[in-house]
Amino acid sequence: MPRGIYECLNCGYREERDSSEPILEGSCPRCGGDMILVGYSSDSKGGISSTPPEDVATALPPEVEAKLRTFYDLDFAGFDGKVFIFEVREILEPNFEKVLREVERFGYWCALKKRDDKVLLFVFPAGEVKPDNRWLPWVFLLATIATTLFAGYMLALNYISVLDYYHLPGMRDPYLIALSFSVSVMAILGTHELGHKIAAAYHGVRATMPYFIPFPFSLIGTLGAVIRVKSPLPTRDAAIDLGASGPIAGFLVAIPVTAIGLKLSVVVPSSSLPSSGGGIYFGTNLLFELLTKAVLHVPDNYVVFLHPIAMAGWVGLLVTFLNLIPVAQLDGGHILRAFISEKTHRIITYATAFVLFGMSYLWSGWFVWGLLVLLIGSAGNPGALDEVSPVSKKRIALAVIAVIIFILTATPRPMWTT
Repeated sequence: MPRGIYECLNCGYREERDSSEPILEGSCPRCGGDMILVGYSSDSKGGISSTPPEDVATALPPEVEAKLRTFYDLDFAGFDGKVFIFEVREILEPNFEKVLREVERFGYWCALKKRDDKVLLFVFPAGEVKPDNRWLPWVFLLATIATTLFAGYMLALNYISVLDYYHLPGMRDPYLIALSFSVSVMAILGTHELGHKIAAAYHGVRATMPYFIPFPFSLIGTLGAVIRVKSPLPTRDAAIDLGASGPIAGFLVAIPVTAIGLKLSVVVPSSSLPSSGGGIYFGTNLLFELLTKAVLHVPDNYVVFLHPIAMAGWVGLLVTFLNLIPVAQLDGGHILRAFISEKTHRIITYATAFVLFGMSYLWSGWFVWGLLVLLIGSAGNPGALDEVSPVSKKRIALAVIAVIIFILTATPRPMWTT
């Protein structure tokens, strides 16, 4: 029997199990929710049986098999657990998303995989996708607006104190500055998640509304935002689109936000800093350096006190970088998984986690990130249902753009204090 990859419909927890049931009710070890089958482990060694299990029909419904044969030249190969398996002699319909849509109308999903130089079509009952909670995303949104406004207010007080200390002109309304910070952060994070949502809708992938995560009494007031995918990714093109769409969308908003914030920032000579010193220093990246030179032209031996809007832009660039790390089920992980096997992807994930542990001497936060990568990486990344069709040239170009953005926003040492 193949090892199925299951995802909790409630909390998103993933793990491999020795099962091929389409849904395991109440079996999530984390929250007790229902676990849905989203793929199969590429390391599975299970064999194909000519005899179905006792509780499985001996054949697919005639209309389902007839529909499949309009898309593929098939030979029935047998059963693997409760999954019907066909050997594909010829692919008549290259658009797997069209195939999946048609088959799903009959209550089935399918997966196209290569096994021992053969192309196999796995057909199994579609899992139940439960409806979203209609109110929870709005509750989280309002809470995050409140926490980012409070964080912006605290940042505004610090910024105004710098203006007063150096007797510089500038806006001193803390409420307006707080609002501008909150709007900037929410725009970057919201656009990032909206990019994912649009890509998911385009490929027929079911996904929740964005969930913003409030984080009160922190520097920026939020831990970001997430959407949860509730049905399998159909193709490798779709995986790249979903992985790249969010970072690219957020990146395009973060650039003007950063530029505006830098224009409002304060530049003072290092010699004028208070002798007591101390404070929070923000790390830089290639793009932030280029924007700083273009907007501020900072001379040597000068320092920049960032306006809260600039800090929002800096956070947006950092979020883009973190999401594009090519591991586990991060955005960059989905992009990389489209080009490599799950086994290779898992090795890269674990290796990256230990690299992050090593980088913790630059920033202690990397140690936490290393632990997170190990945790979410343990569930693997099942990849797309169709791992046979080639990646299109447009998606290769999109992946290259994502790599360029990753390099431009790479921030080895995000922040430190003195």
